[in-house]
Amino acid sequence: MNKAQYNGKLFDLHTLPREKYELVYEQSLRNKWTCPMCGGIVRLHLAIEHAPHFYHVSNPCIKEERQRGNAVAIRPHQPFQAKEKKQTIVCGVSLDADQYEAVRHVEGPLLVLAGAGSGKTRTLTTRAAAMITNHHMKASNMMIVTFTTKAAKELAERLYAYNLDVLPTIGTFHSLFYRMLQHADPFRWRHERLIRDWQKERMIKEIGRELGIDERDFPYDEAMQRMSYWKNTLTSLADIAIETEWDERVVQLYTQYEQKKRELDVFDFDDMLYACYDMLRTDEKRLYPYQERFHYFLIDEFQDINNVQYETMKLLASHTHHICAVGDDDQAIYAFRGSDSSFIHQFQQDFPHTKIVKLTENYRSPHPIVSLANSIISKSRTRIPKQMNAQTDSTHMPICFFPYDEEEEATMIVCDIQERMKQGAKPSDIAILCRTNAASRAVFERLAQLRLPVTTDGESFYNRRIVRYLLSFLQLSIDPNNEQALADVATVLFLKQTVMNDLKAISILQDCSLVEALAKLDRIAPFQQQKLRTIVPLFAKVKEMKPLEAIDFIEKEMGFGDFLKKRGNEGNTIEKGSDDVRDVKVVARKFKTIPAFLAHVARTKAYANTTCDDGIQLMTIHRSKGLEFPIVYIIGAVDGLLPHDYALEAYRNGDVAPLEEERRLLYVAVTRAKERLFISVPSMRRLKKATASRLLSSQTKAKSLV
Repeated sequence: MNKAQYNGKLFDLHTLPREKYELVYEQSLRNKWTCPMCGGIVRLHLAIEHAPHFYHVSNPCIKEERQRGNAVAIRPHQPFQAKEKKQTIVCGVSLDADQYEAVRHVEGPLLVLAGAGSGKTRTLTTRAAAMITNHHMKASNMMIVTFTTKAAKELAERLYAYNLDVLPTIGTFHSLFYRMLQHADPFRWRHERLIRDWQKERMIKEIGRELGIDERDFPYDEAMQRMSYWKNTLTSLADIAIETEWDERVVQLYTQYEQKKRELDVFDFDDMLYACYDMLRTDEKRLYPYQERFHYFLIDEFQDINNVQYETMKLLASHTHHICAVGDDDQAIYAFRGSDSSFIHQFQQDFPHTKIVKLTENYRSPHPIVSLANSIISKSRTRIPKQMNAQTDSTHMPICFFPYDEEEEATMIVCDIQERMKQGAKPSDIAILCRTNAASRAVFERLAQLRLPVTTDGESFYNRRIVRYLLSFLQLSIDPNNEQALADVATVLFLKQTVMNDLKAISILQDCSLVEALAKLDRIAPFQQQKLRTIVPLFAKVKEMKPLEAIDFIEKEMGFGDFLKKRGNEGNTIEKGSDDVRDVKVVARKFKTIPAFLAHVARTKAYANTTCDDGIQLMTIHRSKGLEFPIVYIIGAVDGLLPHDYALEAYRNGDVAPLEEERRLLYVAVTRAKERLFISVPSMRRLKKATASRLLSSQTKAKSLV
């Protein structure tokens, strides 16, 4: 039904502004809305495939009918045509014609372009087994390389199933290259000298402190990622473009970090790759034994390879050219790590007479989903042309739906999930995919509010650096003696962390709060003293404001805006501090008092610590690569998020590469779905009007009934 009462007043959904729906939903969860006919408790139902409506919590007084929602069914451009696929049995495995072509070609260079869901791993492992059992090649002469320990383990388990007496050498780039280094110089490369990531971070931060770089005011994680990128792309210090103060500081850290490792005679994971490449490149006596032993090479997920990995594999295979690369340029989404799909094109140049086999039969998704994926990726300017074909059809079309904003988007998705779980879907069958971790904030909060099981590997939105700093102002307005919050605020006000001891001493000696002590600091510059004396009285004003009003005030009057301009997005082209602030504002507007808002934050952070392994899968698109789920929701399909702002900015400046990677990201997201696919296109995002993603076809942008 469309009408319900709140505080005795009758409201009609047809005349209620859409931006009010989320508020009504929240109130209905607290049993504040009633039926105008029987007075029973009703709730607002905000779902995907049905129009918003009120429903009785129990015993409806009238027959409740659902109307179809304002969504778009994305229909295939071409009808499904079942194809008779010739199957060939190899080593007990049934292969289609293309898979068989890849398996039987064992001599010379081979490039297998394996589309999403095309049986890539089946083809690769069957090829290896056939080479050993049918062609009588020695397993000891074969090397299979992949990117993750999980993938290497899966490959080994599948090969075990072929009952081979001996398995090929299987491992990740890191593990195999490290073993080569250890064999060459076991003392230099002994395990005790390996610096793990947490030790690397600690060492770099120690160097940063020596350089006067405050870790509370510097994104060390971004700096470490940049250093890895330089090493994995074989970028020398002389070739690094220094455009900003941040670039200069990262180069300083990088230079001294490399020097420190040499002094301590230690190495990190990136060194394993570079050092192995350098050893084989400069010492033929080291290279020759491996060329003597290994004659055949298989590389999995080739589209993810970086420069140092590629150059090393070229060296190893240069004597035979018996190298098989399996990958999909349409799924190359790790440029930020140094991966480059152009190596797929370069492979054909570096290994003349390369045979190319395209696996184009999709065994994962039905025709409507495959058709949509084809329409998205076909517009890519850089891909090798290919067309995926589905093996099955479905009456369920991919659905585009149009929530008002990210809050309503979360509600619609979670309501839809609840319905599907009532019908028997398991939580782990369901994936919610987002472009960035921050974009999952509203969905996670709705899942937490309804106590639904969730699996996520991202940290709480409220632990993000900029968000934590902003919330610290609110916390100090309520509790002016909160030391942790004050330490964060000190960073925002460009005070050194050493002032914390002075503040504690002033607080004790002058019997005042820590916030009041800020105005009494004397061992700082005069201009800072004046600034603090102006800001300190404002905390009392903040306490009386609504959260949204307070955030605007903190940003404009208390120095937070100045901090954002200077430190808000150092080194990070994806996540900007100002974006985090807008995200906080979206949720803050739902609360009338600061204590209520902070209590919500605390509850959400606590729920983040209760995530489970078999819950609803909430993850970034990057994390979902290689996975598949019966039901997939893609959130935030709007310009500025998917594709991301930084890609659009690069495109405006003449660089199409980032936008092309965003297109591949959407393709990867769509092809995770095995049965049902839902794509959300919110009308508003971060309190501003949003535009449907340019990566979707025009068919998905027009609103019509499903």
